[in-house]
Amino acid sequence: MKYLSMWLSQPDWMLHPMQRFIREEEAVRYEELQAWNVDTQAPRLEYELFYVEADREPYERALEAADSIRWYDLTPIDADAFYLYVCQETREEDRAWRAGLTALDLVVVPPIVYDERADFSMTVVGTGENLRALLEGLPEEIDVAVEAIGEYDRRHAPVADALTNRQFEALEAGLAVGYFEIPREGGVEAVAAELGCASSTAALLLQKAQARLVRRLIGRYRR
Repeated sequence: MKYLSMWLSQPDWMLHPMQRFIREEEAVRYEELQAWNVDTQAPRLEYELFYVEADREPYERALEAADSIRWYDLTPIDADAFYLYVCQETREEDRAWRAGLTALDLVVVPPIVYDERADFSMTVVGTGENLRALLEGLPEEIDVAVEAIGEYDRRHAPVADALTNRQFEALEAGLAVGYFEIPREGGVEAVAAELGCASSTAALLLQKAQARLVRRLIGRYRR
C-alpha cells in the first residue's frame, strides 16, 4: 500500500468562494478539513468538518455569501479558533478533479490543510499504479507539487503538511542560521535576514510553525 503527499494549487476560476476568501483576504491564519461525507444522490451534497483559525466575523460573512453553502454550524473554541460543520452543494468545478479519487479506488487521509493562498496539501493512499494515474489525470490547470511518496505507515506520516510554505521556509532558515542549536547560534534577526522580512514577521512565522508542528505531532501520536 503506497501513499502520496502533495500540494495542489488551483487557478482562480476553480476556487471555492471560501478558498478565494483565504487567497484574497488576510482573515484566515490556518484552516484544515478534518472529515467529510459526500452524498452521491441528486442533489449532490457534502457534509464537512473544518478546524479554522481566523477572524470570525469576516469569515462568517464570506460563508453567508457563498451560494453553494446550504447551512453551517460554527462552534467557537476560543477567540481565535473554531470548528465549522457545513452542508454544501458539490460544485461542477470540483467534480472533475475529484473524479479520479473514486474511479481509482483511492483513499484520502485527513486532514487536508490550506495555506495562505488557498493551496492545499493532501495525502492519498492506494496502489502505486493508481497514484500515478491520479497525478497524470489531474486537470492541466492544477499545479501539483509532490511532497513525498512511499510505503504508507501512519506512525511516520509527514507532519510538515501542517505548515504553510512561508512557515516551512522560516524553519529552514532557522536551521540554516543555527536558531535551533543548543546554545542558539543565530537569533530571530538572522532568520529574518535569510527570509528578507522584518524580525517581527520572522518571529511570528517561527512561533506559528512550531505551534502547528507540536499540535500535529500530539494529535497524531496521542495514545
